[in-house]
Amino acid sequence: MARKLHNILITGGAGFIGSNFIHYLFGMSSAEGNLFDDANFDGTVVNVDCLTYAGNLESLKDIEDKFGGKRYFFEKVDICDRPQIERIFKQYDIDTVIHFAAESHVDRSILGPEAFMKTNVMGTFTLLDVARNYWKKEDESIRDDVLFHHISTDEVYGSLGETGYFREDTPYDPRSPYSSSKASSDHVVMAYFHTYGLPITLSNCTNNYGPYQFPEKLLPLMISNIRDGKNLPVYGKGDNIRDWIYVEDHNRAVWLIVNKGVTGEKYNIGGENEWQNIKLLHKVIELTAAETGKKVEDVEKTITYVKDRPGHDKRYAIDCTKIKTQLGWERKMTFEEGLQETVKWYLKNSDWINHILSGDYKNWINKNYTEQGR
Repeated sequence: MARKLHNILITGGAGFIGSNFIHYLFGMSSAEGNLFDDANFDGTVVNVDCLTYAGNLESLKDIEDKFGGKRYFFEKVDICDRPQIERIFKQYDIDTVIHFAAESHVDRSILGPEAFMKTNVMGTFTLLDVARNYWKKEDESIRDDVLFHHISTDEVYGSLGETGYFREDTPYDPRSPYSSSKASSDHVVMAYFHTYGLPITLSNCTNNYGPYQFPEKLLPLMISNIRDGKNLPVYGKGDNIRDWIYVEDHNRAVWLIVNKGVTGEKYNIGGENEWQNIKLLHKVIELTAAETGKKVEDVEKTITYVKDRPGHDKRYAIDCTKIKTQLGWERKMTFEEGLQETVKWYLKNSDWINHILSGDYKNWINKNYTEQGR
């Protein structure tokens, strides 16, 4: 039986995956032609985001214009700020949390791990503990009509060799400050289920791609650099392998778990689509060159191999049999179609990228928003 969701708190909703998820909930897909299922959600969405460098409200302007103050509300709040999170639970009578918010860039975690521990571990703890107390009944048990869904990553499992796949029962073996902070948060989520009976579900997903991704990430970075004639930096030999999934396929899986997933269970979400970084780059070059009128051979000359990232995991690959067999999920976007659409989106929305990278956007945020919300 599907859960009945009314008032959803989405953390990190101004980020890449979160903003796409909000578009999906409101039936405003970023994919041309709205390719995927309708979420059929008619309740309220509260987007909590502290708008760090990767949060961008411009990604949600169409949602704000159509639903703002009615079914969509934005709160500029740090998830570690317990009094504000408690206020939000009470003010909006939250019955569901979908927790996307996280510091997520591995390179940044190597240079400055403290922010990752604070947001990913303590932020998750704060949300869990506020939810536990708000959803507690008079007899100290937790309501059964509520849910806390935690979004995590396949990086918690460590690194694979040339064969094999990550399963839900694969032992955790994180290798970077980022992945270790996400592994820690996963364990805290499960502890709240086992210790307090908090209704939770958890998902671990592979690399997402698609619209609204911060420009430092691989695909938007390479597409922008090809457009601008800049060098294309590649770690090591470029032979690291990642599994890629279109962001809306991921979000369809999350919505399915939130509605029908078994309480206390975790689900792996994968694209079943492995690519060596260097081979993926050549494909991106081919597609972007065709869109921009550049010669492939000229663009390929700008590939620059740089020193490898410390602790760079060799290969990630997800076995998503569980969510496919138990919940009926399947990937709908082919990689060829998704990559083509992604290239076109970033080329078409270069102003969006340029505004993020300039100081104008942060100045606007500071002028129009306070820590208590809009």
